[in-house]
Amino acid sequence: MKRTLIIAALFIAAQSMFAQSSGYQKLDEWLEIWKDSHKTLLGYPINEQSELHDFYKWYVETGMDQINLNNAGDPMTDNPWNISTQAFEKDVIDFFTPYYGFDKDNVWGIVTHSGTDGNNHGIYFGANYLTNKTQLEPIVYVSDEAHYSNMRLAHLQGLDVKLVKSDPMGRMIPEELEKELDVTRPAIIVYAMGSTFRGAVDDIPALNAILAKHPEIPGVYRHVDAALFGGYLPFTELRDMVSQKLMDYESIAVSGHKFFGIDSPCGLFLCTREVYDNQADFSVTYLNGNMRMINCSRDAVQPLKFWWLIQKVGAEGWTKQAKQLLDCTYYLKARLDAIGWPAWLNECSNTVFFKRPSKEIVTRYNLAQGYDDNFGGELAHIVVMQHVTKEEIDHFIKDLEEEDD
Repeated sequence: MKRTLIIAALFIAAQSMFAQSSGYQKLDEWLEIWKDSHKTLLGYPINEQSELHDFYKWYVETGMDQINLNNAGDPMTDNPWNISTQAFEKDVIDFFTPYYGFDKDNVWGIVTHSGTDGNNHGIYFGANYLTNKTQLEPIVYVSDEAHYSNMRLAHLQGLDVKLVKSDPMGRMIPEELEKELDVTRPAIIVYAMGSTFRGAVDDIPALNAILAKHPEIPGVYRHVDAALFGGYLPFTELRDMVSQKLMDYESIAVSGHKFFGIDSPCGLFLCTREVYDNQADFSVTYLNGNMRMINCSRDAVQPLKFWWLIQKVGAEGWTKQAKQLLDCTYYLKARLDAIGWPAWLNECSNTVFFKRPSKEIVTRYNLAQGYDDNFGGELAHIVVMQHVTKEEIDHFIKDLEEEDD
């Protein structure tokens, strides 16, 4: 009997080992490296606690992996293409509409390929909207700490760009925006809702007040780049910071592969209906509608993943995750302060930046690196996501203390 149990156990172990092998050595070796290193991934905004395992089980068992789907067209229409998932895409936009403070009758949106795709739509829609309204070409204003995609996308679209100075914590300086304004041309303002390295949030009310001082500007369009912060802020007491009504912006881009834990790049883009209605109308008869968005084809699986997570995790689950995420952020900052390690944290941010430790620790914890003379030179940061627990933070602090001895 004992021998039978041992053989059975060995058989199960062998099956498990076989199941984990792809049959391709290079791929298997890469997987082992990644499985080992992702356990201590602290430096990048990736949620390593994805809730999609059941989705993939359903996806394969139902034969969905054998079906080619393509979301081409406007998902907000009443007649989604029958070989698309646009009905689910619309459900996703409808779900998030109130969380970003849009009126249900004054919103348009899509599930994007990435946060950059969302920013591309924001700048493109803004340029079309302002040109249509004023017959003048706009200027893009963005802080020197905002995500680099915004500058690159403006260049891609052939738009003039003005970089606005930020303060040491990474926030656009309102007075510097006023200095840069060319009041003879329309303005596209890109607000950073969480800058890349310092996790800074532009003071939208203060910046809007600067714009209000200059009614002579022919037109203004405000786009919010909320890639990471736009995921968790709607599920906290700070939700007003991403409200379209209260912050008075025209569009917002949010990533799906950061806070929400979707396992490959995607995101959300939402704008007011007035903005969408003032885009160039490219009528495409075989899609039974127009193609005002940039992309012809959109990923049809990502809306299903978003929809699945809404059902499985939903507002209640994301509220708990957002609280845990911010609690652990404050815990990390307090632990760094307690050992006297120079560290800084922006308001409502989950990104703590600090004096850079040794190369060994940077590598072990996959820390992102930066440099700023305002904070003593060499820096690193930790982005506290759902998988970054207090226990993991304690391990990190212990390693810092041992290095500092």
